[in-house]
Amino acid sequence: MTQTILHIDASARHTGSTTRDLSAKIVERLGGDVLYRDLTTALPQINETWVTANFTPADQRDAQHQKALALSDTLVEEIQAADVLVIGAPVYNFGVPAALKAWIDLIARAGVTFAYTENGPKGLLEGKRAVIALATGGTEIGSEVDFASGYLRHIMGFIGITDVQIVAADRVMSDADAAHAKATAQINALAA
Repeated sequence: MTQTILHIDASARHTGSTTRDLSAKIVERLGGDVLYRDLTTALPQINETWVTANFTPADQRDAQHQKALALSDTLVEEIQAADVLVIGAPVYNFGVPAALKAWIDLIARAGVTFAYTENGPKGLLEGKRAVIALATGGTEIGSEVDFASGYLRHIMGFIGITDVQIVAADRVMSDADAAHAKATAQINALAA
């Protein structure tokens, strides 16, 4: 059976982007049917209208509520249809790009991608895998100033995706060749 990959790119750069290059190589390595989402096509920030619609029970939403949630519903459907998420995410100023944070805000929805239980939140998108390609100029992935990898791993787990692998080309500005070689080796080691 062919797997479905949701390929998300968050880099502001199209030309010369390490994460776009890495995420494309990951998708090629894994193989399957691909849904693609480029986050440089700006996503809206959540606002009061969106929050009100989101917290209105589905059977009580009016046309304005449905319109406010339409893009969010589409983004969630893309994740639900995927077996694997491949996310290309550069580290900007020690964290994730604003475009990726906007995507996260639109897909992390109580009762849809996670549920509140008596034992705390439970992710509803279990049985999926995420491979995250990270690139940094000078931050070492896994260091105390890397706020991106832990955050993304946490968010994936929060929505139920606990099989998360990081492919890292970190400290590219210090030694680009070594960073790319390390990331390529990690990609070649991925199980398809």
